[in-house]
Amino acid sequence: MMNDLNSHFFVSCRKMSEEFDLLVIGAGSGGIASARRAAEYGAKVAVCEFTRLGGTCVNVGCVPKKVMWNTAALAEHIEDSKDYGFKTGDVSFDWKIIKDKRDAYVKRLNGIYGNNLEKSGITLFRGKAVFKDTNTLQVGDQTVKAKRILIATGGQPSFPDLPGIEHCISSDGFFELESLPARSVIVGAGYIAVELAGILNALGSKTSLMIRHENFLRTFDKDLQECLMVETEAAGVNVMKSRNTKEIIKKEDGTLVVNTKEGDSVEADCVLFAIGRKPNTDINLEAANVELTDRGFIKVDEYQNTSQENIYALGDVCGKALLTPVAIAAGRKLAARLFKGMKDAHLNYDLIPTVVFSHPTLGTIGLTEDEAKEKYGEQYIKTYTSKFTPMFHSITERKPKTFMKLVCLIPEDERVVGLHCMGLGCDEMVQGFGVAMKMGATKTDFDSCVAIHPTSSEEFVTMR
Repeated sequence: MMNDLNSHFFVSCRKMSEEFDLLVIGAGSGGIASARRAAEYGAKVAVCEFTRLGGTCVNVGCVPKKVMWNTAALAEHIEDSKDYGFKTGDVSFDWKIIKDKRDAYVKRLNGIYGNNLEKSGITLFRGKAVFKDTNTLQVGDQTVKAKRILIATGGQPSFPDLPGIEHCISSDGFFELESLPARSVIVGAGYIAVELAGILNALGSKTSLMIRHENFLRTFDKDLQECLMVETEAAGVNVMKSRNTKEIIKKEDGTLVVNTKEGDSVEADCVLFAIGRKPNTDINLEAANVELTDRGFIKVDEYQNTSQENIYALGDVCGKALLTPVAIAAGRKLAARLFKGMKDAHLNYDLIPTVVFSHPTLGTIGLTEDEAKEKYGEQYIKTYTSKFTPMFHSITERKPKTFMKLVCLIPEDERVVGLHCMGLGCDEMVQGFGVAMKMGATKTDFDSCVAIHPTSSEEFVTMR
């Protein structure tokens, strides 16, 4: 690990008394994006990081997760291939092969991030950064000063205080697994839990998903929740609804037993908790006069300003829209405001496209039906829906459905304020619709677009 950490250890030979224009704490996607854009605008920039470059997304998040989702999708296509005339014979899966290739890919990305910092003329300080005052950080044995400081420290998985929790792993631990568990229990109802349960199940692990309520993904549109629940259970995941974990017991043979407060239990070889994430704020924020919210996230306004005028924060540490592209976009806007003279530059958090890499995938933009009715009034909302078997599965034994939904605001010519879909290819189709919705597209605009046939996406421009 230390070799990886030091592979881009290029602390400048400048005098440590020299002051930077911008000092970024955290070399994740958002922090690096802001740092590089600020350097492009002529600022003297430094970044502090004590672990691998790229943050959660590159190392234990979006990137390796998508590799594993691709792997699971291939397993599903192999199953479907017989219906297309292919005789595959006995097919085996070697977890170590994809793990080694995935880890090597991530390591290459770590190197690319380091090279990009160097090319941008950014100084990288290796070590844990903590505030000494509003303009000064202690990074290891070095003292670093800056006119402005950006906090982009991200977050980490949360664990509950339960007996036996030491036997469990988080989503971080998922990427350290050396083999596919024969039996897995995932505890959690958010997108991370749903994604990992789908991956493990598709690759052959007997998977249980334990949730506290009757549905998962409860911030998503209810129709999406219900449709994906049907598909998840049909795929073989044992969804244990309205269950609360009581304890985890490890038997002599290594088997883990998850007991619930409701009185039932399930055995597993791997128990993974994905119940939420907490912000990385252990950087002596008191010395910087930076305030936190009631939930422990850094309090910021729409311009990423904290309670201290020269200190800013973005990304997961702020607790809003915890998505890598959001942090990147916010970081670039902040750099433009601070160093390019674009005084009103800030990220608009409305209509952010989001994808869940479930099986099948979900895509969503804007308001759910319930949110739209609460915001505008039930009488002003009209919805359009379509549910069907996509063409790919018209001849396969597996029949996962596709579902699509538009939420429209009647008084504004049925402006599309919410778009939701589940099904094969939804992850790739929502980006373009996001552009249309940012431009204020109406149902009439959707209808005026000629359909691409035969595709699933054409349903969005033909629904009545």
